[in-house]
Amino acid sequence: MQKRRIRLFSPASGANELHLSDILRGETTGGLLMLVATVVALVWANLPGETYQHFAHIELGPLSLAHWAADGLLTIFFFVAGLELKREFVEGSLSRPADAMVPIAAALGGMMVPAGIFVAFNTIWDGQLHGWAIPMATDIAFALAVLAIVGSRLPNALRAFLLTLAIVDDLGAILVIAVFYSTDIALTWLGAALVGVALFWFLQRRRINNDWVFLVIGLVTWWAMLQSGVHATIAGVLLGLVTWTKKDELDDPVDRWLHSIEPWSAGLVVPIFALMAAGVTLSGEALTAVFTNPVPLGIMFGLFFGKVIGVFLGARLTAHFTSAELGRGIQWGDVFGVAQLAGIGFTVALLPSELAFPGDEALVEEAKAAVLIASVVAALAGGFTLRRRSKKKEQADADEAKRANSDVTR
Repeated sequence: MQKRRIRLFSPASGANELHLSDILRGETTGGLLMLVATVVALVWANLPGETYQHFAHIELGPLSLAHWAADGLLTIFFFVAGLELKREFVEGSLSRPADAMVPIAAALGGMMVPAGIFVAFNTIWDGQLHGWAIPMATDIAFALAVLAIVGSRLPNALRAFLLTLAIVDDLGAILVIAVFYSTDIALTWLGAALVGVALFWFLQRRRINNDWVFLVIGLVTWWAMLQSGVHATIAGVLLGLVTWTKKDELDDPVDRWLHSIEPWSAGLVVPIFALMAAGVTLSGEALTAVFTNPVPLGIMFGLFFGKVIGVFLGARLTAHFTSAELGRGIQWGDVFGVAQLAGIGFTVALLPSELAFPGDEALVEEAKAAVLIASVVAALAGGFTLRRRSKKKEQADADEAKRANSDVTR
């Protein structure tokens, strides 16, 4: 008798059948796993003995475990984000170019205003201006995790808004790092990575259906991007955005790969990344300096207040002065909550913290503590706002259902 093979991430085949893949594909589950991993990392990193630091720096081939998580595994998450964004551009809430302008303008505002606040703090109080890029970035993984947990009743278009905002934001921050904080960009490797993206796009257009071919091209492209000195996750976004999809076409590469990769991304990739990246060591000296030094003060005010002001005003002004509109079902109160979530800089903002102050470990620790504090406050504030919005939407749906039932009984 032939044994039945168990497929770990196969789709549900019956009305009442629920596979592990379907559980992990739910955003709330992935968000909770990520938050648990974050708490574990923070507690572990602050235990005596520095076992967390030793573990994170274990070398595995060419990279340490921490770098494999940030440069390798996170690329898979960004590939999934790129696929989702491509689908939104083709047939979703961003399919009208004018509507995509709103989150893009919000992202630009959410980069410029925080940087301006940081510069203002450190100009007035004679601080250091090198960290101006730290409060620019939004941690897309954490922001989406909070939205998934608290905003289950909010329109899907709001997630697309945050996804677009965060990706544009992160691309801009990585570009700033590459231009202003990196001195060793390897143009040959960068060119090779772009050739890989172009080949990926060309074979997609030719409708080649061999996934192994695209896996090899993707790995080579990722390696070339890593060697170029530009953050390797850029490769994931670009490959996702050039993946073939067509409106109303079933089982195209975007849908097929999303279905296959999403459970791995939500259930394994993102929690491991959080575990390896969220271990910020917090000393008493650093926490005290956070509220007296202009560098951490500029980071905190930039991430929390700067993001809210920049994102909300960027979106509002664009909608007011152009033909662009918010996605279906989104209201300005929802945008305000997303603007608060954009202040979650966390892991993405930690990279420029290290690059901006080389050799000054005390200031780097203060900057990281500021990023952590601002991100927690932003997550709580945005989560509270969006939870209230979600409950109002749930109540409105319930009232509408009652009215509909009442009309039927009449």
